[in-house]
Amino acid sequence: MVQLYNLHPFGSQQVVPCKLEPERFCGGGRDALFVAAGCKVEAFAVTGQELCQPRCAFSTLGRVLCLAYSEAGDYLAAIEEKNKATFLRAYVNWRSKRTENCRVCIRMVGHNVEAPFSDTYKDQMSIIEIPLSEAPLCISCCPVKGDLLVGCTNKLVLFSLKYQIINEEFSMLDFERSLIIHIDNIIPVEISFCVGYVALMSDLEVLILKLESDPKNGESVNHQPHKTDNPMKQTEGVRHETLQLESDDFVICQKPMELLGEKSSQSGVSVTLESTGLADEKTKYYHVQHLLYKRFAPDISFCVFSDDVKLHSLQLLPIYQTGSLTSGRKKLSQEKELLSLFCFFSLPHVGYLYMVVKSVELMSVYQYPEKSQQAVLTPQFLHVIASNNLQCFTVRCSAAAAREEDPYVDTTLKVDYSNTYKTAKTQSCIHLLSEAHLLVRAALMDANQLEPGEKAELLEAFKESCGHLGDCYSRLDTQHSHLALPYYKMSGLSMAEVLTRADWVLEDGSQKYERGLIFYINHSLYENLDEELSEELAAKVVQMFHVAEPKQLPHILCSPSMKNINPLTAMSYLSKLDTSGFSSILVTLTKAAMALKMGDLDMHRNEMKSHPEMKLVCGFILEPRLLIQQRKGQIVPTELAAHLKDTQPGLLVASVLGLQKNNKIGIEEADSFFKVLCGKDEDIIPQLLVDLWEAQLVAGLPDVVLQELFFKLTSQYIWRLSKRQPPDTIPLRTSEDLINACSHYGLIYPWVNVLISSDSLADKSYTEDLSKLQSLICGPSFDIASIIPFLEPLLEDNIAGLSVHVLCQTRLKEYEQCIDTLLERCPEAIIPYANHELKEENRTLWWKKLLPELCHRIKCGGEKGQLYLSSLKETLSVVAVELELRDFLNVLPEDGTAAFFLPYLLYCSRKKSLT
Repeated sequence: MVQLYNLHPFGSQQVVPCKLEPERFCGGGRDALFVAAGCKVEAFAVTGQELCQPRCAFSTLGRVLCLAYSEAGDYLAAIEEKNKATFLRAYVNWRSKRTENCRVCIRMVGHNVEAPFSDTYKDQMSIIEIPLSEAPLCISCCPVKGDLLVGCTNKLVLFSLKYQIINEEFSMLDFERSLIIHIDNIIPVEISFCVGYVALMSDLEVLILKLESDPKNGESVNHQPHKTDNPMKQTEGVRHETLQLESDDFVICQKPMELLGEKSSQSGVSVTLESTGLADEKTKYYHVQHLLYKRFAPDISFCVFSDDVKLHSLQLLPIYQTGSLTSGRKKLSQEKELLSLFCFFSLPHVGYLYMVVKSVELMSVYQYPEKSQQAVLTPQFLHVIASNNLQCFTVRCSAAAAREEDPYVDTTLKVDYSNTYKTAKTQSCIHLLSEAHLLVRAALMDANQLEPGEKAELLEAFKESCGHLGDCYSRLDTQHSHLALPYYKMSGLSMAEVLTRADWVLEDGSQKYERGLIFYINHSLYENLDEELSEELAAKVVQMFHVAEPKQLPHILCSPSMKNINPLTAMSYLSKLDTSGFSSILVTLTKAAMALKMGDLDMHRNEMKSHPEMKLVCGFILEPRLLIQQRKGQIVPTELAAHLKDTQPGLLVASVLGLQKNNKIGIEEADSFFKVLCGKDEDIIPQLLVDLWEAQLVAGLPDVVLQELFFKLTSQYIWRLSKRQPPDTIPLRTSEDLINACSHYGLIYPWVNVLISSDSLADKSYTEDLSKLQSLICGPSFDIASIIPFLEPLLEDNIAGLSVHVLCQTRLKEYEQCIDTLLERCPEAIIPYANHELKEENRTLWWKKLLPELCHRIKCGGEKGQLYLSSLKETLSVVAVELELRDFLNVLPEDGTAAFFLPYLLYCSRKKSLT
């Protein structure tokens, strides 16, 4: 908080030509001012060419005690006194009253107006009489919904704003009494109401409540008075005792008290809700939540009470969501979205500002140098009418609300005269610049009310103030020096511009780099910015970190922004590093990268050989940008990565795998990296990427990723086999390596090897892909059903395709179809297949499927007759062991030669005696 001496944010001062001495006044939105004097209210224009000229005037019932204007509904409410009686009236459609003698319609609140009278009400001012059972003491209008809250001696009465629809062209404003809030032990002097939040103030007490419209635990609406829980009944009793003990001779004062949040319900103030609205009312309040109770102690040093101990200027200030305002008056309450809410109240010499949304928190305390008469809070300033002048203080309401809207932007610390202090290096300078920045940010919160030129000017001032604050925090060695980063970011300055305006040279000629600047540069270089520093500035950055943060030097040199650094300069600083204090492997890899950039391959090889491969992998994990960088949102492999692709592909794949396991790179990013590195189109998969996928399977990944990985590998294996396309580089692992290292690759079934060996003309260039695919299908983790739709390109006209199809059918338990296929295409593999697959519950297929098929094919003859015959003998040997003699006879063909089957029959008959 800063008090602005002799400086107020007013463009001019105008005198309102009142006919009588003003008694009460209030603002009428953005374009009007109401002044009450005697039994009359005058409205003056405050904008346009008719500035401070009378707009209209209307008579009141009596002397005006209180005025309140509501922008929602565009009405004026007044408490008026006549013959020692008070009345509450609302003046509606007042803009239509052009002259004092114009006709005025007076009606009772809730009175239904028939359609024939619509023409009467449309073009003339209406006065709504609002009767009350008790005399009104104070009033407040909700700035969002336009509801009217009336304070009486022991209660608050809420009137909801509504519109009576007369016809399609005309609706009339009216009120409905919807809620009575009974409050014991506090007589309200001032009240304030805003979208369910109620603040009431007596001479020395302030109470803030929140009316909640959602029924808790499914409770039904109770139209009888509902008391809130009060755990401190004793406090209430003390209040009554205090009132009884007070007399002309004794004054008993209670101690000061402040209760926040739930604790405020222990204040001893009893609050009761009584619903009086209609059953179909849109907004109903069912419960009350206590937010704040604050009690002040009077100053009794002079044994008398005075105005010095009385509170004044109670106000609830809402801050709305950016861009939520609209000019339509009837739709204004629907369009505004509350972002934050603040409560202000004041003693004559001190003011208090609280934030009451989400959490109740004291934000500021304002000490006045003079006794105050009245204060008004705005999102940017607190204006205080003092004994001799008008005082002005900056406030943080807009800044706090902006933080609620954007919690990642620091606006709490957040402008021609600021240029004067842009080179200063004091805390007071930061404080002043922060307040200037706050004023600009507050103005931008309500940017919809600005002209395009004004908004552009404010945005430019906002960026300029951010730049000045960034300069201050970058130069000062404070605990908040890290704020240089967000302020520089919001300023829109490039890194080169920040480095250029930074003042590194001290008065004695030495150089010092403060933490704020180091913090900003370090984080900016980590953000993969598209900005490339010049060779001169890059060298300056290296020198800066060599002095201030030498451990960060290898990381700094790997930033894409440092692309233009002279490698000789970088090597000279790297050679000066003491590697005992941090990882020497990172320095080694950075030197190797710089040596490669210099074209010194011998130095590069020496650096790479100085550590084992696993340590090199750890170094790449510490700094992924040695291999992978991003420019303009695209993945760009480094020169070192391209060199490793040709010289040490195994190290490259292991390093990228390590980055994935340590969450330094995503799966899609790794895929894109290898495609770009190998210069392949999006649809072409390089072998190095296949090597990475295989390495991922070996390393073990979560089940969610596993099936996706199976799909990638099988699709690639099938594509190469169908196209007879060999890998573009030698695979890092053979199928045997994968079977030995990874449980997902299973041992290939023996009959598959027999099947493959039957094709002497098989192309050896894709044998490894075929073996890996077969091994995956034979593994325990593979979902066979998922691969069937992708087998179409792999035809069965060659042994490779045939083996894959038969493997998949076998895994799906389609044994009879596999028997038919093998008998037709490769009879020599049928017995190895049957021995491996036809076991346990599938053993009956030996005599129910295989034996009849062999007999049938032998009978038909052909060139494969001898293969079928030898397979039949093997089959009969198995069946003779499995079946009893009678069952064995039943499965033999009726037209067979007895001499051929006799040895098997004799073995089957002697089998029982032998056992």
